[in-house]
Amino acid sequence: MSDSHDDHDHHPSPWGPHDWSHGAPHNSFAPLFLAMGVAIFLYFLAEAWSYGTYHPGYIPAILLGLAIVGFSMFIWWRQDISFDGSYDPRATGAPFRQIQIRKVAMWVFLMSEMMIFTSLFSTYMRYRQGIKNCETLFLEGEWIDGTVVTCFEPASHLIASSFWHIAPGAINTFALIISSFTIVQALRYAKMADLDEEVRRKKVFRYLGSTWCLAVLFLTMKMIEWFIGFYIPEIDLGFIHIHEHDIVSLVNEGYTINADHYQHHNYVIDDHTLHAYELAGHDISNLEHYSNGAHMTANVQVSASLFYVTTGTHGVHVAAGIVGLTYMTYKAWKGLYTPLNAVSIEYFGLYWHFVDLIWVLVFPFFYLY
Repeated sequence: MSDSHDDHDHHPSPWGPHDWSHGAPHNSFAPLFLAMGVAIFLYFLAEAWSYGTYHPGYIPAILLGLAIVGFSMFIWWRQDISFDGSYDPRATGAPFRQIQIRKVAMWVFLMSEMMIFTSLFSTYMRYRQGIKNCETLFLEGEWIDGTVVTCFEPASHLIASSFWHIAPGAINTFALIISSFTIVQALRYAKMADLDEEVRRKKVFRYLGSTWCLAVLFLTMKMIEWFIGFYIPEIDLGFIHIHEHDIVSLVNEGYTINADHYQHHNYVIDDHTLHAYELAGHDISNLEHYSNGAHMTANVQVSASLFYVTTGTHGVHVAAGIVGLTYMTYKAWKGLYTPLNAVSIEYFGLYWHFVDLIWVLVFPFFYLY
């Protein structure tokens, strides 16, 4: 009995691929290496760009972190690719008795992720309520032409200014909602025991591939919204007429993390702006003492930082999902998902639904209000 126990605990090939017939190996260091690599990468990335100053000396440490991440993911891949689902350990103690250990680990991980986004949302609400809104400050005339004032400029003031400006965020919302459906469909077909193997392979591959495409679409639209912008041609169909114009990216609008001299095109004293505010029901009497052409200059670093850090953190989670989906789609293409190991898709689906749910909160917080 002692020899059998030792054989179970000390697998002859800790780096994989494994013979899973006698149980799972317990000595995988891949998750620990991955955590260390991510920590090294993020720490030195923050050090390399500190207070607007670039320090190229940290580049080797950043590359080291990425190398550790790549190494650990390669080891993890070798260990998982041989997994046929015949062994999925369950917890034996309270409160998780008879629940798969991997599922418990995923829920614990998601709880830690919830703390990250809760802190970001609470920080946003604190500063949104604690710093005076730029538009309110402008209308109240509490500024001096040529002098920088500190105020909170929500990204929605730019994004929600027109249907076309909000279009990338709206498309992303629908893309993630649909992707939650496709990942569920992939799990559904992977678990069908009476389904032909080739049919199962094609169905799971297509639905995981569709989820991958929707995730890539999300990041693509995010990059267009932040850095690129897009062109709208003139369209005249009789019942609909769209003028030719450009949708400027947020960066080209000047809405950046280091925007300490930000000038919104509406915060200027001219007949057009004043008329627009008057039509909106605002009292513009406080602006009458300004000469025509006066422009409010604002420091919006806090509001811009909150927007980019929060949406960027979510984007990083989508990017991590794309990495996982790339591997899972390849595995599905090889026909390696069966009813025995379909639960692996369920575990990833928990993460992906969480990413979807967070975006459903991010979108109204940062894009509409």
